[in-house]
Amino acid sequence: MTHVQSGPSATQLLAWLGADVVKLENTTGDITRKQLRDLPDVDSLYFTMLNCNKRSITLNTKSERGKEILTELIRRSDVLVENFGPGAVDRMGFTWERIQEINPRLVYASIKGFGDGPYTKFKAYEVVAQAMGGSMSTTGFEDGPPLATGAQIGDSGTGVHCVAGILAALYQRTHTGRGQRVNVAMQHAVLNLCRVKLRDQQRLAHGPLAEYPNEDFGDEVPRSGNASGGGQPGWAVKCAPGGPNDYVYVIVQPVGWEPITRLIGRPELAEDPEWAAPEARLPKLAKMFQLIEEWSSTLPKWQVLEQLTAENIPCGPILSTKEIVEDASLAANEMIVEVDHPERGSFTTVGSPLKLSDSPVQVERSPLLGEHNEEVYVGELGLGDEEVRLLKTNGVI
Repeated sequence: MTHVQSGPSATQLLAWLGADVVKLENTTGDITRKQLRDLPDVDSLYFTMLNCNKRSITLNTKSERGKEILTELIRRSDVLVENFGPGAVDRMGFTWERIQEINPRLVYASIKGFGDGPYTKFKAYEVVAQAMGGSMSTTGFEDGPPLATGAQIGDSGTGVHCVAGILAALYQRTHTGRGQRVNVAMQHAVLNLCRVKLRDQQRLAHGPLAEYPNEDFGDEVPRSGNASGGGQPGWAVKCAPGGPNDYVYVIVQPVGWEPITRLIGRPELAEDPEWAAPEARLPKLAKMFQLIEEWSSTLPKWQVLEQLTAENIPCGPILSTKEIVEDASLAANEMIVEVDHPERGSFTTVGSPLKLSDSPVQVERSPLLGEHNEEVYVGELGLGDEEVRLLKTNGVI
């Protein structure tokens, strides 16, 4: 019973891990079937890329017959996942207590924007979760506004957390025989992914953060651009010809400083006491990366990558979305896959990032709305053909 992104991302991962995922939609379908369409009257890429390997049934859960059918679905399922607004499933008549009566072995997982407290009823979106989970205040440059990250850490990041909780509950069930409630909040998931910034918040009590390029520190962790903020300084340096993604991210380890000085044509800095030791370089991080950029900006990023990796220096080119879609290695690893769809034709999507030796994943297209109604209602729940026709006529499915 999921919609939009956080819930569907969780259930898609479960499908890729081998679950039989039945997506229960209202009779008009998940709203993302129609959002951000690139083709008229065809399920959007938003929907198709989040709902692969699932079956789709429609059900009006506000109708009495719909509630009876939902009861039967709960009775024969292992897991129920939903990401409606707070209390929505309770108002349908399916409280946790009622669900336990129907099926005490069921794992009931919910994704919400926030935990219990003053934010509980706030409407949550991806960037709202980033804003309230610590991500935006620490992303960007110190002289600019807070920024959202392109990674969907609020939605899909929460989905991954939800899957971990579901799998743990299923495993515990093998010992206890009981299902349990799994609750994951988007704000909490983002905060978990921002834990290093909470680490640095506490370090501030003992003085400035030397690994940051910022000159001034107040009483909260500042935005620090592309600095790694970790034990080894890093930065994205410009490359030729100077396009928006002509950058390579470079990490300067202590062992990497000498080969870097050779590459940039400044070998004397390897022995210079003003530069030789990591402690000497920390106060001059901006200048250090400026020196590296003076070299890198004369070369294409792939050439910069080749020369740095030849010296075993940690680095990576900034890959655009176009480059990622066209990356042969990602295709070979089945992370960029082509999927056929009966209405849209072929589309490109992301494959499963979870690789299990005995459980390879074949990414299958997303279902059409209600495509599996007869398969589930007649073939599995045992409803008669005539009743199914009446359910359609009466708007129950």
